[in-house]
Amino acid sequence: MSQLLDSNNSILLLVDIQTRLINAMPKEAAEDMVEYSGRLAKAADLFNIPIFLTEQYPQGLGTTVESLNNELNSTTQRFEKTHFSCCATDGFMNAIKQSGRKQVIIAGQEVHVCILQSALDLMQQGYQVHILEDASCSRKAEHKFYALQRMQQAGATISNFESVLFEWLKDAQHSNFAEISQLLR
Repeated sequence: MSQLLDSNNSILLLVDIQTRLINAMPKEAAEDMVEYSGRLAKAADLFNIPIFLTEQYPQGLGTTVESLNNELNSTTQRFEKTHFSCCATDGFMNAIKQSGRKQVIIAGQEVHVCILQSALDLMQQGYQVHILEDASCSRKAEHKFYALQRMQQAGATISNFESVLFEWLKDAQHSNFAEISQLLR
């Protein structure tokens, strides 16, 4: 499988971008995560890429932040969870398998907990995982840094939201180029 992303083989996974959890994150990193995740959701919609969204114990950590929730389409598959790995959540892996897609692009929080465990589980099951360093965060920068390093050593690709958008486009002649260009400003 190519290391380049293919819009016909991609899934966007947004992990635990929730109201109470976000307040514990560094302000600038949290703002970037929400902004870029919203742009990714808009782009995924343009390319008909399935979006999967998780919420870790929403009764305690709140629901998905409103600004991101407003960017999601009605086909977004939502999963409440208590497991740190998304893969252990009821129905999650079945939904991923039913998509028939093998590339999972992950944004969200926290990198060293839920993203790390989900990424390692997904790779173990044969999925190509791309972690978006600019659309994810942890409470402490060093926790994020070492988790990204660990995932990369295990075979994940560390990327950023702009690279994803351009890989989905492949060509400046693509019919979505003008709309995607607007998401880069």
